[in-house]
Amino acid sequence: MPVSTRIIVLNTTKVGDGSLVIHALSRELGRRSFITSAGGASGARRGGRSGSGHSGCMAFWQPLSVLDVEVLENPKSDLWRLHGVSAVYPLAGLRGDVGRSAVCMFMAEVLYRAVREGAEPELYDWCEKSILTLDALSGSYANYHLRWLLELCSAMGFTPSVEDLAPFAEEHLRDMAGLLGPYDEALLLPLTGKARSEIAGALLDYLSAHLEYRLNIRSLAVLGELF
Repeated sequence: MPVSTRIIVLNTTKVGDGSLVIHALSRELGRRSFITSAGGASGARRGGRSGSGHSGCMAFWQPLSVLDVEVLENPKSDLWRLHGVSAVYPLAGLRGDVGRSAVCMFMAEVLYRAVREGAEPELYDWCEKSILTLDALSGSYANYHLRWLLELCSAMGFTPSVEDLAPFAEEHLRDMAGLLGPYDEALLLPLTGKARSEIAGALLDYLSAHLEYRLNIRSLAVLGELF
């Protein structure tokens, strides 16, 4: 019997000519990978209407898409099959803006590399909320990924303090303290592009130290060029 759940897409891997592995985060199932046809899952729906064509179906699998799905368990494989896919939110703010799309790719890559298997409903709920927050932001979001990294640490169980960050901060400790402050002030904290890149790298080092494995985030270079 199919099981209904909601997933956040983190990454995809094409398998042969006809299949796509979807690496995702689910509230009920945790971090998990699923398989579907490369052209889109059976019964795919977007905005309440059937998906049309390969490109329409592939739009479902963009990083951080939030989808309602039906999952069919396969007792012979860890890859369960997806059916009846529908987008929960249009996320027009993320898809229609180059900068937000880059932040979105960064967030998805960090989650893909940092989150391991196991159901953590609170982490899923926080992730979905953070996606909607970025989608809805009307002001500056150049610091969003920095504040998001700090909140991710808290969501994963190790809330950073200024003292915790000091060994990683080098000359940016005061800025990191500002990023830990009130939300609106953190987003408006004046930073150079160089400082943002270095702070992001330091926060990834902090996260890596707690996870006990190195996070190599390739999309960070893209953010460095944009912000």
